[in-house]
Amino acid sequence: MRRPLLLACLALGAAASGLGAGDAPRRKVIVDQDAFGGVNLQPLLLILQSRDVEVLGITVESGDGWQKESVAHTLRLLELIGRTDVPVVAGATYPLINSEEATRRWEAMYGKVPYKGAWMDHWPDYNTVNRPHYHAADVVPPLEEGEPTTKPAPEIAAEFLVQQVRRFPGEVTIVALGPFTNIALAAKLDEAFAANAKELVFMGGAFNPSSGTVDEFSLQFINRPRVEFNSWWDPEAAKIMLHAGWRKIISVPTDATVGTKMTPALAAEAASTGTPVAKYFKGYGAVGFPMWDETASAVWLDPGIVVRSEQLAMDIDIDHGPNYGATVSWPPSFAPGLGEPTVTAVRAIDIHRLERLFVGLIQAPNPAP
Repeated sequence: MRRPLLLACLALGAAASGLGAGDAPRRKVIVDQDAFGGVNLQPLLLILQSRDVEVLGITVESGDGWQKESVAHTLRLLELIGRTDVPVVAGATYPLINSEEATRRWEAMYGKVPYKGAWMDHWPDYNTVNRPHYHAADVVPPLEEGEPTTKPAPEIAAEFLVQQVRRFPGEVTIVALGPFTNIALAAKLDEAFAANAKELVFMGGAFNPSSGTVDEFSLQFINRPRVEFNSWWDPEAAKIMLHAGWRKIISVPTDATVGTKMTPALAAEAASTGTPVAKYFKGYGAVGFPMWDETASAVWLDPGIVVRSEQLAMDIDIDHGPNYGATVSWPPSFAPGLGEPTVTAVRAIDIHRLERLFVGLIQAPNPAP
């Protein structure tokens, strides 16, 4: 078939489907995030800025910070970038079983945890970047970016997740960037929740991350290489999530983020335009951190960013001993066969491609809602 005739046929097909030339159905996604401050909000910007994506909602739990404060940050972000069409849904404030008190008891037996998210009551001398101040779960300190005037959706996160997946069976990707309490609660609320979703992409797990350097970030895994924060904060939820019966699971562990960093030069380049998102990022973005959740978001947005991945059976250790919250994995044929899912574990990415994707999306004008 000659090319002009082929193009004409494609155009007719698009017209018949109700799509304009060059259009395609947008990918539906719910982002679940402990959306606390710039480092947790930047990955939301990437997904919100993607023109082929329909963000059905952002569900929020505690983790790096407390849920109520994180909800306020997320609402204000959407106001400042002109995307209040996206619902923000409050979720779990506390893990299913783990707690601040239990963590203190664990530390008394097994040693100090370098990073505890909302439970960090003291920042050691090695800390060099701006970190949150400790406060109670129901306190929302004044926000640097101003207080939101919009309100979260009336549902709770687990209900919203179940409702949307039932509404669009087989179409909704869950991108989980924080601890997994909301996802676990949704799976318990509706046993078909995971099976009705299109896929799960999550930032979590650790297999063998190594950067060759020791800094305030590598201290989180260098001596406990199988422990990653999202799984550690609520290990029982991580286990429930993994065993929920998904069609497809992609794990973006700590391994994939080693070597990434939001440098001042990269941040300045991304913020160099006058778009609402670039202005927001310039004012409230976080510099100096590894690009943890940006990497997970990018893996879903652009699978070509993945340099190396492997199929592994994966689980989470929920014994309350020295490896509580640790990633457990096997080659699939070596797994014990107790319900451990086989996941695609991303082990390495193209960092330059990640950075170019980040800059391009932050600089881009807002997509139409």
